[in-house]
Amino acid sequence: MHGQTKYTKQNTHLDYVNPDAPKNGALKMAGIGTFDTLNPFAIKGQAPQNMNLVYDRLMRRVWDEPFTMYPLIAKSYTTAPDRSWIRFWIDERAKFHDGTPITVDDVEFSFETLRDHGRPNMRRIYKLVKSVNITDDRRTITFMFGDGYDRETVMILAMMPILSQKYWSSREFDSTTTEIPLLNGPYRIKEIETGRKITYERVPDYWAADLFANKGQYNFKTITYDYYRDDTIALESFKKGDLNLRREWDINKWRSAYGAMNANNVKREATHQRPERAHGFIFNLRRPPFDDINVRKALILAFDDKWISKNIFHRQFKRIQSYYPNSALAAAPIVMDEESKLLEPWKEKGVLAALQNGFFPSYVPRSSAKPPTARLKLMQADMILQHNGWIIENGKRIHKDTKRPLEFELIASTPQEEKIALSYQKNLQRLGITMHIRTLDSASFQERKKSYDYDMISFYWQNSLSPGTEQMLYWSCKAAKEPARFNYSGICNPALDHFAQGIANAQTYDVLTAYAHNIDRILMSENIMIPLFYKGVDYIAHHKNIAYPTTNPAYGVVLESWWMKN
Repeated sequence: MHGQTKYTKQNTHLDYVNPDAPKNGALKMAGIGTFDTLNPFAIKGQAPQNMNLVYDRLMRRVWDEPFTMYPLIAKSYTTAPDRSWIRFWIDERAKFHDGTPITVDDVEFSFETLRDHGRPNMRRIYKLVKSVNITDDRRTITFMFGDGYDRETVMILAMMPILSQKYWSSREFDSTTTEIPLLNGPYRIKEIETGRKITYERVPDYWAADLFANKGQYNFKTITYDYYRDDTIALESFKKGDLNLRREWDINKWRSAYGAMNANNVKREATHQRPERAHGFIFNLRRPPFDDINVRKALILAFDDKWISKNIFHRQFKRIQSYYPNSALAAAPIVMDEESKLLEPWKEKGVLAALQNGFFPSYVPRSSAKPPTARLKLMQADMILQHNGWIIENGKRIHKDTKRPLEFELIASTPQEEKIALSYQKNLQRLGITMHIRTLDSASFQERKKSYDYDMISFYWQNSLSPGTEQMLYWSCKAAKEPARFNYSGICNPALDHFAQGIANAQTYDVLTAYAHNIDRILMSENIMIPLFYKGVDYIAHHKNIAYPTTNPAYGVVLESWWMKN
C-alpha cells in the first residue's frame, strides 16, 4: 500500500514462521452458535469458522506489515502509476482440489459473481471496475477502474477469493448450501455435521505449500471446530481435554475459570500492536437528547471507569483513549505541526468547535495529572446539565422548558456489557437520569443495529493498521443516513468526511497516520460514545504439545503458523 515491501526475493520465509515445522497433529477448537451454509461469501446463512482455510485468493496478506500483498494464485502483477488499473499474471501451477487448473476464466467468473451476489463490501468495491480484459495468452487478466476508485482499490481486488466456474455456474450462489463445493485452499472439508461440527483436512499435494507467503504455515493435519450453544460449556470441554486450543476474550474467565483444567493444558498471554476494538456505549446522535453534545459530555463524566476497571476487569484492561487503541494510529494529546496544518482550514470553516486547542476532552486523562474522583465527575456532569436546562424536579432530571425527563434505553448483547451497564445505571440514578437496559439475543440485536433503532448501543468499531475505504462507512454523513452501514453514532461532520475520504488515497504511510490522528481527534472531541476498555494482549490456552514460533507479528497470534510437537 505504501513504500517498499518488508520482504524481497532474498527472503525464503516470513519472520514469524518456523519453516521446518512438522506437518502433523489434530487441532480441535470450539465454535459458538451454529452454521447452515458452506458459502462464506454470500449474504444468506451463517458459514462455519475459518473458511479462509479452503479458499485461496489472488494474493495474500502477511501479518507483520500494515498492508502488503504477496503472490498466491496471481504470481505477479502490474498496475498503473495512478492505480487506475491492475493486471494479474495467473500462476500456471495453480489448481483446484480436483486437479483442474485455475484459469483467468475462473478469476473473471469470481469477480462477476461476487460483484453481483457477494457480501456488501465486495459488491461496493468490485462495482468500481468498469471493464475486464483477458489477454490472448489466457494467463493475464486486467481490471480497469471507473469513477470512485482510490489507492486501496487494487489491494482489495488482489484479495479476491477465487471460485470454480465449473462448479458454481450450475448452482445458485446466493442461496445457503451444505454441499461441499470445489475448493482450492491449503485445506479441504473432510467432514461436516451441519450446525454442529466441521473438520478441515490439510491437502497433501497443495500446489502453493512452498510459496514464500505459505511456507511454514498450515501445519496441522486436521482442524476441527465443535460447535456449542454456550461458551461456558465450550470452556468446560476444553478443560476436560475434548478440545486442545482456546482463545479467551473474557478477562473474568481467564483469571478464575481455568483452575481445574487438564494438567496437559497451559495458558499464554501474547502482546500485539494491532488496533483493538474501539468498544463503547455509543450515542445515537440522530435522536434527542443525544444530538446535544453537552448531554453527551455529562453522561460520559457520569461513567465510573475506575470502579469498573477494578471490579469487573481486575485492573488488567486499559481505558480506551482512541478509536485506534493499542496502535501508533492513536493520536497524541497535542497536535503535531503537520497535522495542525491539515486541520486549520476546517477550524476556519467552524466545523471543529468541539476540538479545543488540539487536546482531548478531560474525561479521559492523557497525562500524569491525578484524575478527578467519581464524585467530582458527577458534580461536573450536574453543572453541565443544569447549565443546559436539565434541572432536578422531584428527584428526576427534566428539561426546564419541555418538562421532558432525561430517560433513554441502552441495548446490549452480552452478560459482561450488561454488568457494566448496571454499574453505570446506578451512577445515572444519582443524577436523576433513568437508563433502561435491554440485553437482546443475537438476531434481535443485529436487526436493531442495522436499522439504528436505539438510543444507545453497546458495540464497537474495528480498525486495522491500514485503515482505508471502510472509514467512510464508519464516519461519513452518507453512511449516517443509510441503513446497515457502520456509522452507528450517526455523526456527520464535513471535516471527518474529508479525512475519512482521503485516508484511502494517502500517498505515504506518514500521511495516512496524520489523517488517522485527525480522525481520532475529531471523534474523541465529538463525544460520540462512552469509551470502555481494551486488553492489548491475546489470551490463549492450549495443550502443551502445541508449539508456536518465537516471533509474534504486529497483528498478534497467527494460528496458521503453529504446529504439533508430536
